Amino acid sequence: MDFAPTEEQAAAQGLAARIFGDLSTHERLAGAGTGTDAELWKELCAAGLTAAVEEIGLLGLVLLLEEQGRTTAQVPFAASCVYGLLAVAGHGTDEQRERLLPPLRDGTAVATGAFPARGGIRADGEGRLSGSVPYVPWLRDADLVLVADSDRGLWFVRTADPGVATEPVQTTAPWSAARLVLDRVTGERLGGDGESGERLGGVGAYEAVLAASRTAFAGLQAGVCAGSLARAVAHTNTREQFGRPLSTKQAVLLRAADAHMDTEAIRVTAYEAAWRYDTGLPCGPQALTAAWWASEAGKRVVHAGQHLHGGTGADLDHPVHRHFLWGRQLDAYLGCGSEVLQELGQSLVKEVPE
Repeated sequence: MDFAPTEEQAAAQGLAARIFGDLSTHERLAGAGTGTDAELWKELCAAGLTAAVEEIGLLGLVLLLEEQGRTTAQVPFAASCVYGLLAVAGHGTDEQRERLLPPLRDGTAVATGAFPARGGIRADGEGRLSGSVPYVPWLRDADLVLVADSDRGLWFVRTADPGVATEPVQTTAPWSAARLVLDRVTGERLGGDGESGERLGGVGAYEAVLAASRTAFAGLQAGVCAGSLARAVAHTNTREQFGRPLSTKQAVLLRAADAHMDTEAIRVTAYEAAWRYDTGLPCGPQALTAAWWASEAGKRVVHAGQHLHGGTGADLDHPVHRHFLWGRQLDAYLGCGSEVLQELGQSLVKEVPE
């Protein structure tokens, strides 16, 4: 395994760090409320970072999402890249790639996904979709939604089509989420009328997209945790108690060290899953491992970040509170730790020869 970024990946990460750092300020985030920062999204797309994902792969996307997470930038970067760009590029027909990829690359179209599938959507014999999904991240910004039917077939629906209803919902983090309701909507099957192509050692399209999404959102969590910890370090280095910085206290040092190790565990497991995905190796268990670390350890880190700020961390307007909200939202989206661990165990049992 080689997680060292390529020259292209490193350049894209550096550009993303500069754009997120310059534009995703606390004042702008506060002004955006629960919506997307449209100017920031436009800047990212104009810089070619969305289009670059096809070239730099899932590992490159994870690196970019780390930079987003450090600033908790309110843009649908992960959702549109995973459920749109990578899904179409990896599993769409030639015609779908030619038609759908250009607007996804330049950001004039935004995609999201109703993942993982929980049986809420059904397809009839004519490809008409019905059902509902309680919440879909960034749905209020999306033009395309990737949904999976009860047989794990993948379909795109357009939010502007007849029979598609979106009802705004409030989530822990400001992800422009909404409830999706479909009433006999004519969907477009990803991969055409035939079976979607297989990859990753024979794994179907649904499993591949799910693994990619878990890995990408784990990478986002690594950035959220790194940003929270950086704020805590800065605070404890400057805040004094009895004439000494808080960072000299053993309890503070140990709490920060534990948070650092948890953050590194999230990062390295996300890197491994992304590397395996990019190289065409099976990565389902690795994606679940990354999701478990991101859910379980991510929750610990953002709690520690807020706690290390002392009374300041209780201020709902303080920047560290935003990391806390994002960390908890990612924990919920990836699935609680015990739920993910159970699925991981079941997947490992299936791999054991009888």
